[in-house]
Amino acid sequence: MRTDSLFYRIFQTDPGILFELLGQSPDIAQGYDFKSVEIKQVAFRLDGVFLPTPNSPDQTVWFAEVQFQRDPLFYQRFFSEIYLYLGLHPETVDWQAAVIFPYRQIEPVNPQVYRTNFNSDQVHRIYLEDLDKPSDSLGVGLMQLIVADAVDTVTQAQTMLSKAQRQGQTNPKITAIMELIETIMVYKFPQLSREEIENMLGLSELKQTKVYQEALQEGRQEGRQEGALREGQSLVLRQLSRRIGEVSPALQAQIQGLPLPQLEALGEALLDFSEPADLVSWLQEYR
Repeated sequence: MRTDSLFYRIFQTDPGILFELLGQSPDIAQGYDFKSVEIKQVAFRLDGVFLPTPNSPDQTVWFAEVQFQRDPLFYQRFFSEIYLYLGLHPETVDWQAAVIFPYRQIEPVNPQVYRTNFNSDQVHRIYLEDLDKPSDSLGVGLMQLIVADAVDTVTQAQTMLSKAQRQGQTNPKITAIMELIETIMVYKFPQLSREEIENMLGLSELKQTKVYQEALQEGRQEGRQEGALREGQSLVLRQLSRRIGEVSPALQAQIQGLPLPQLEALGEALLDFSEPADLVSWLQEYR
């Protein structure tokens, strides 16, 4: 079962799940943007980075990694990527890391050279097999569903869908979680068609209701808007690089925190920029 893209979708849908797994409030996620960060200098990508928004009181960067395959060199790679990121982003105030394993037996032996990291409060290891069952949280329930035994999977999925319906189908986030439940079942039962899985979970009739369709459409609209925002950020940053040279990570973070209307205004204003100070002045004026 391929999990990288699945977990990326889960954290995009509900980034608060990470903090719930850590025993913290999911509301902490409101101060973060979940992103995939590309390190062009060495051509690799960190797929699970929680970057604090510019106005967040806590400026800690969180690195999240999901490891479902046995890899004896996992920690060497993971810490190398973290420290490379920190070297390229000296403005980072603090960092934390969370590694999610399905079972303890998957985790490699801790390399002695990283004992300082393991003995600190910066590295958190989460074992999904240790989660209490059943969870009141739909987000944590998604994690439990991924590692559930085949015998329990259908029952757990049906229970979660019933809980989601009670919480409100008009909420696009709830609708997205319901779709994720179905997606997890598709991964776990590859021999079944999506239609067979919908019938098994009782989703066929639900998906035809007006309430579900409206919430689904609203969620897709929000996704398109988010995609437009990310595309606009990339375009503005490229244009700025051509006009005033390399944009510092601190200024990039401010730009990524702009809403779409202000981002569009910056796209027009940057045509008159000739040096980084022009960008700094503009951001101060529109903050």
